Amino acid sequence: MRNAYVDQFPTEARVIKAAFWSSFIALAIGGSLGLVQALHRTDVFRFLESPDYYTVLTAHGVLLAISFTIFFLVGVFTWAVTTSLDRGVEDIRFTWGWYAMMVVGTVLVGVTIFAGFLEEPPVVLGSELYADVLFTFYAPLQAHPFFYIGLVLFVVGSWLAGVDWFRTWWAWRSENPDERIPLPTFMVLTTTLFWYICTLGVALSILVFLLPWSLGLVDSVNPLLTRTLFWYFGHAVVYFWLMPTYILWYTMLPKFSGGKLFSDPLARVVFVLFLLLSTPLGIHHQYLDPGIAEGFKFIAMTNTMFLLLPSLLTAFTVVASMEHGARQRGGEGYVGWLTALPWRDPIFTGMALAGLMFAAAGFSGMINAGMNINYLVHNTWWVVGHFHLTVGTAVALTFMAAAYWFIPQLTGKELWNRSVALGQVLLWFIGMTFMSNAMHRSGLFGMPRRTAEPQYQGFEFEPAVGTVGEINAQVALGAVLLTVSLALFLLNMVMTSFNETSDAIPDNTFAGTLSGPEDSPAILDNLALWTAIAVVLVIFAYTLPLASIIDGGGLFGSGIDGFQLGIETGRALVLESIREVVP
Repeated sequence: MRNAYVDQFPTEARVIKAAFWSSFIALAIGGSLGLVQALHRTDVFRFLESPDYYTVLTAHGVLLAISFTIFFLVGVFTWAVTTSLDRGVEDIRFTWGWYAMMVVGTVLVGVTIFAGFLEEPPVVLGSELYADVLFTFYAPLQAHPFFYIGLVLFVVGSWLAGVDWFRTWWAWRSENPDERIPLPTFMVLTTTLFWYICTLGVALSILVFLLPWSLGLVDSVNPLLTRTLFWYFGHAVVYFWLMPTYILWYTMLPKFSGGKLFSDPLARVVFVLFLLLSTPLGIHHQYLDPGIAEGFKFIAMTNTMFLLLPSLLTAFTVVASMEHGARQRGGEGYVGWLTALPWRDPIFTGMALAGLMFAAAGFSGMINAGMNINYLVHNTWWVVGHFHLTVGTAVALTFMAAAYWFIPQLTGKELWNRSVALGQVLLWFIGMTFMSNAMHRSGLFGMPRRTAEPQYQGFEFEPAVGTVGEINAQVALGAVLLTVSLALFLLNMVMTSFNETSDAIPDNTFAGTLSGPEDSPAILDNLALWTAIAVVLVIFAYTLPLASIIDGGGLFGSGIDGFQLGIETGRALVLESIREVVP
């Protein structure tokens, strides 16, 4: 008898499938816009005016960094909780409610962004629909109120999703008071708790400052304050993207390798560390921001270095689990066991290659985290190369590979073509290797990010190795390969949906463990304790910097008008920002 997820939880399967397809649509649109950006910046092929580049850049960042990742995340988390607790959600209408809120928020944000392509955007609430403010929406860039309202709806929807998972766990706990929290549910709950903590910053920034400012209720904002509140959230959101990836690496990758998870207790420690350490370090994104004392930046750097620990523990645990699986399959030797892994399986290969890219991202991330060496690469293409290794590969490639397992589980239909799937994950890995390598190299000689026109009059970039033309060619080639890979992925998803129902779907199970929860202290499951400590660490890290920023520039700043991003306004925007934070 088939035991797929859709057989166990048919109503939840429909919600998860809807969330995944919302994620795929965001990936399709955002990924296609990435090709447009790469070809435009490298001057290979241009069909947009340069001001429209910023509309493309905003849509690319928001759709991929927010919509794609978090829609997939809520699907994975709902699957993990219901499967590990062996019970459905408490109220499926509530589940559909938060999903609908996230969809409405995404549509509202998307409409506001894409209105930027119109020659005469419609006037709504007294102002033109406009949102060329990039993913970071720094003031004094100002979007239409609908952009901020859409973001609020999306985030609140994700909060309610967390309530849904907690309600399911509380119901389970009332029936199993003496049981340890199953590992997948533990991972979901700890991640949700730090999401609640870190999103308070961006919620405060939007609801108290940016939205009233865009509505004309307040005359000005303090750009350094809203920027700092963004980065209070902005780095932690990286781990919100990564946590479903880690869950899949911990609970599924060992299974696809043919073995078991090396250590359940170590996995719990990792997620507790992420809860504690993910938020009090956002200022490391602001090393070159005037108005923040160097001492506060040094503290943020120190906090960031501590965060390397859970990532290194994850690398050890996941590789040890893969090695165990390979040796169960007959692998031998110090490195020879690698050849025994199932490299022809697109699910395993995609996740494994994503993990390899994440290791490379860790090295470039350490450069970003260090104060002195960060000055060399700050706001260059190096940074873009770094997050294309993290969210663009570690997260995106893991999600696509996992989808080859999830969609059959949710539909009861076999994957359309495993060979195409294998080619797709390999092509993504190759394309991202070209693109990220070139971006990192270009950052070393100062090629700027966030601009449609990276060249300067009377100045030539001088790479230590190679040429600017060769680097641009690598970026363009990588973008083309990634787009082809994306098309193959979407084709496989669509064709799988049209397949016949099959009885050959694998069982919906997690990997076993070599060392289970009984080998770890029960205090690890004390979520209230770890949350309290996390809040205290955030208070210590941010109270003095925020007080200093408000003391220096005022709660709402003074005399900062909103700007629309464009070639002519760019210089004025930068100068006005500098005058605000450095009188």
